[in-house]
Amino acid sequence: MISTSNQRRKFVVASSLAVFAPMLSASMPAVAAESERTKKVLDHHLGAFAKGLDEIMLDYTDLSIILAGGAKFSGLKEIRGFFDGFLKGVKPGFWEAFKLNSKVVEKDVAYIVWEAKPFVTLATDTVVVRKGKIHIQTFTSA
Repeated sequence: MISTSNQRRKFVVASSLAVFAPMLSASMPAVAAESERTKKVLDHHLGAFAKGLDEIMLDYTDLSIILAGGAKFSGLKEIRGFFDGFLKGVKPGFWEAFKLNSKVVEKDVAYIVWEAKPFVTLATDTVVVRKGKIHIQTFTSA
């Protein structure tokens, strides 16, 4: 029998750890695998700009959404229009100035901070990846 409240507390913590620790440690490889899949999609997306619009579009489905500049672009047709406009607006020297400042991937979410000075002083993208494709993306720049 447990006699003090401190002993009861220790018993509850130890019991909880005994029950939940195996579940937490078992999920760690799954989290790492999901993060790796998300990283792979993000890396493809970043590399696709050098290959053109068709390669960029391989990362999206008709259920994908981009939120940017107060607007929503839904599905392949609108997303293609978004990137077509972006690519056509790129000025000479932009790609040489492109610099990835930060990349964080956790489970199905990836977040990047980038710049292409003097054209873009600061920009961020967040992507949510589902089934190997970008499901939702947010973009903002200054």
